[in-house]
Amino acid sequence: MHRRSVAVFDRFLSALATILDKAEAHCEAKKIKPEVILAARLFPDMFPFIRQVQLACDFAARGTARLAGVEPKGFPDTETTFAELKQRVAAARGYMGGFQAADFAHADSREIHFKAGGRDMMLKGDEFLSFYALPQFFFHVTTAYDILRANGVELGKRDYMGAP
Repeated sequence: MHRRSVAVFDRFLSALATILDKAEAHCEAKKIKPEVILAARLFPDMFPFIRQVQLACDFAARGTARLAGVEPKGFPDTETTFAELKQRVAAARGYMGGFQAADFAHADSREIHFKAGGRDMMLKGDEFLSFYALPQFFFHVTTAYDILRANGVELGKRDYMGAP
């Protein structure tokens, strides 16, 4: 479970950090105010780019903690710059890096209790990871990527995948 969660979250958060660098460079090269990209949305009723990155970090960090059987650490949503978003990604990765494989003993069958959409939820660890934490994480990473692509940032599948 450690490899299926922490390793996956970490790889794609690393890719997200690289994507943030490319987005910032794009703003500089094209003389675009960073706040324009940071506030961009795919559609008016969707969260802006900043919130997509924050949520990707949250689902990774909180999912990891829950699978390890500990109360998740909260991260305040105060980021307003690319640099602060990169720090948020680094903080989430550092937090997850503090968990060891042994912390995930019996994580697949552990009852995970959490709130979603104002409702109390309970899933076994395997279901929580496969059908909640990973899909939520990838939704927000993908949406962040799509916002940047829609705004002209030159990214490809290798960027998204974190390919070397």
